[in-house]
Amino acid sequence: MKVKDMNKEQRPREHALQDGIEALNNRELVAILLRSGSKTRSALEVADEVLAKMEHLGELGVAQLNDLMEIDGIAQAKALELQAAFELGRRIAFDKVKQMHCINSPKDIVDWLNQQIGFMKQEHFLVLFLNHHNQIVSYRTMFKGSMTSASVHPREIYKEALASGCAKIICVHNHPSGNVEPSEADILLTEAIDACGKMTCIPLVDHIIVGKNSYTSLRQKQLID
Repeated sequence: MKVKDMNKEQRPREHALQDGIEALNNRELVAILLRSGSKTRSALEVADEVLAKMEHLGELGVAQLNDLMEIDGIAQAKALELQAAFELGRRIAFDKVKQMHCINSPKDIVDWLNQQIGFMKQEHFLVLFLNHHNQIVSYRTMFKGSMTSASVHPREIYKEALASGCAKIICVHNHPSGNVEPSEADILLTEAIDACGKMTCIPLVDHIIVGKNSYTSLRQKQLID
């Protein structure tokens, strides 16, 4: 049976089997994750609405459960399956970063960072813990909300750094607007973290701002000694 003669629900699967999963477009991939549509719409039509709700494809990867369940044809089980697929993608991306011999520049990690928090609607502050070879040992989300010196505490960052036994840290936070230029508050915060790093002998390698597939390195802007 030719693809054009098949039921709409089957076409993405047949396309994948014939040409490989990489040949599918975004709506077909989402339709395969959905597996089926609703009583009145095919999986492809539900996939169209899913994608229409997102300004950028990256937003789909951080979509909240309730936002997905607002779409006709997506109940709790399907919403959880979608979230599980996206979370697995983030973990695969982190595993690739973790396997690097060393982090030489922000470009080595910004794709993963944008996937992790670059499309979040709320600011998230991550700390990456590195060994002496500039390899990421682990990371942790330390703070959420407005990133200011009042809401982000360098002492908490270095308390965690000391407990981890790391040699260096990289700080990262996102700008939900997509404008990744550092604010005055970002600069003051970076100076406070950098000063704390000098006292603890766990240097701040960089402070990276990400947002909607863009990034800024405060070290590259010479805002870190």
